[in-house]
Amino acid sequence: MTALWKWTLPVPVLLACVALPSQEPVPRNFGAEHTHVFPHDARQFKGWRHQGAPIWTVNPELPNDVFTFARLRYPVRKRGRWTADYPEAELNFSYRLHQLTSIQVNPYPAIVDIDAEQLRHYPFIYVSEAGNMNISEEQAKLLREYMLNGGFLMIDDFWGEEDWKDFAPSFKKIWPDRDYVELDPGHPIFHLVFDLTAPPQSHSSVYVDEMRKQGWTRMTNEIRKGADTPRFRAVYDDQGRMVMLVCLNNDLGDGWEREKSDPYYFTEVSEKIAYPLGLNIVFYVLTH
Repeated sequence: MTALWKWTLPVPVLLACVALPSQEPVPRNFGAEHTHVFPHDARQFKGWRHQGAPIWTVNPELPNDVFTFARLRYPVRKRGRWTADYPEAELNFSYRLHQLTSIQVNPYPAIVDIDAEQLRHYPFIYVSEAGNMNISEEQAKLLREYMLNGGFLMIDDFWGEEDWKDFAPSFKKIWPDRDYVELDPGHPIFHLVFDLTAPPQSHSSVYVDEMRKQGWTRMTNEIRKGADTPRFRAVYDDQGRMVMLVCLNNDLGDGWEREKSDPYYFTEVSEKIAYPLGLNIVFYVLTH
């Protein structure tokens, strides 16, 4: 992560070192009731192959005053999934956020159901492949109230007009009286920590590898109609606070998950696009 370290050097407040003792309490996880399938420590997940991630300590005086990466578990249509890029995406992103900034980061990401008591503990919740979302009116109301009461949803990993059309019914259930605003390249979220010259696009590792080696890809979702241009669609509350960001035509989660898959992918996607934009989004949410 040499380049990332170089990029963050001009922002010393974000890199303040925190000396922590080696023994301290484990942060409490307020998320969904975990089973043997989705354990409290995502490093223990056995559902499919993954490489794990480092573990670190947090301030023993404030074990729960930490940023926790929380993933939303939501109802899906047939063949849909809310688990895309789990658990490596949240493990790697949490580690890089801990490594590169002074934020106290929980080493144990959470899975959160659409439940008011669970949602309220997390100011930032990540949603993957929202084109498959199939929520009820009551669940939409809970998500709307969560955001209007201070929460934020980051929606990632869906592509083109087809996925947006599939997500639109859920969007309108959540926001019957609001619409999104398309962010322009000058928005602070693209420049807050890392100065990104243009709204970035993070492709999957499979897409990048196949396009490099053969000039075509089987990742048809990333080349379908309307998927060529990254679009960032934000929803604001009545006070002008961003409460939802839809990262259309992007797969930041794969950029985090697959950082170890290939040196080229790490350098060109994870390091230059996925992590810088992800950290920008977190800092924007926490400071606005």
